Amino acid sequence: MLSSLFMSLVGRETLVAPDDTWSLLMVMCVAVAISIYLEQKYMWASKISGAIIALLFALVLSNLSIIPTACTLYDDIIWGFAVPMGIPLLMLQCNMKKIWKETGRIMIIFCIGSAGTVAGAFLAYALLHNFIPGLAGVAAIMTGSYIGGGVNFAALATEFNVGEIKAAATVADNLLMALYFFALIFIAGMKFFQKHYAHPHIDAVKVSDLKDAQTQAAAYWNRKEISLKDIAMNVAYCVVVVFLAKLIASGISAVIPTTNTLLSILNTFFGSQYVWITTIAMFAATVGEKQVENLSGSQEIGTYFIYLFLFVIGVPASIVKIITETPLLLVFTGIMVLTNMLFCFVFGKLLHFDLEDIILASNANIGGPTTAAGMAISQGWTKLVGPVMLIGTFGYVIGTYLGVVVGGLLGA
Repeated sequence: MLSSLFMSLVGRETLVAPDDTWSLLMVMCVAVAISIYLEQKYMWASKISGAIIALLFALVLSNLSIIPTACTLYDDIIWGFAVPMGIPLLMLQCNMKKIWKETGRIMIIFCIGSAGTVAGAFLAYALLHNFIPGLAGVAAIMTGSYIGGGVNFAALATEFNVGEIKAAATVADNLLMALYFFALIFIAGMKFFQKHYAHPHIDAVKVSDLKDAQTQAAAYWNRKEISLKDIAMNVAYCVVVVFLAKLIASGISAVIPTTNTLLSILNTFFGSQYVWITTIAMFAATVGEKQVENLSGSQEIGTYFIYLFLFVIGVPASIVKIITETPLLLVFTGIMVLTNMLFCFVFGKLLHFDLEDIILASNANIGGPTTAAGMAISQGWTKLVGPVMLIGTFGYVIGTYLGVVVGGLLGA
């Protein structure tokens, strides 16, 4: 009975068609608006965070077949415009002269987490390779994805042809990423972890002035003066940054050949628009700190773009598809994520890392630079946005290489 119910749900068309862009945009914007309202209105919602609420909205709506799991709005508009434009706006607070000494160590814990991902791939393969066909290739693909991101997933999926299981692996990847995002948010607020790890950024948010606000989120996002000129300058700035980043990335990518592994790595890194968006934005924030201080609204506009992105992140996670098709893939990816988490938290404790560094480094491994930046923003850890974007982008470089190594060692 339960199986037939699942199959009927899988076969259903969505209530909102994939090409009905305005209806989908309405659903997404309303869900994000409700998430932000709840976060700033109620203490329980503030503790969960508006980011998690937006993700939950997307999970529920997609798994009830109300909205599609893929469409032009998600891929071309949110991924193509909102995310690249949001990043430079948010990074205007990232003056590297002020924050580098405080956050430079985060690269170390990121590399430890990457080692955890590789170890998790071998462990999960050893436990499950007799039950899932083509698992060596999947292990390679997921290694790249859980060190870098979607770029590495796509590259390794081309390198290791795993057939139909690729679609199920994509769903498991998105679902685990969303669930782990929830888990990390809860860990940040748990007394156990705050007792055993230093947490200066969490403390800084807690001492915010709450006299006229109902929640920390409302205090952090209190009403600010903003003019039409501010909006115009913000939009112009982020568009110019993205334009220059894409121009530089495409130019360098065309110059650097991919004839060997080293050159391929250099091409991947310097040919990434996100490397140059991050670099240009951090340079502007550091050199033009006086101009940044006189510009209002950049954090608000950038954060709104990231909330739209976080909604889209939760959409492809089809729980029904995992249950009906390849539930063991969820177990496989779960082992990899858990091993990454253990490496980050155990070694983070031994090496005296801050809780926020550990959480964001692990997030950057599993979800990539944009999800890690989104978490930092949603929690008010603004000083960590720039560094976590850099280490997440570095994951794009090493993810494909380590994925190829894992696939080769497992005989994919």
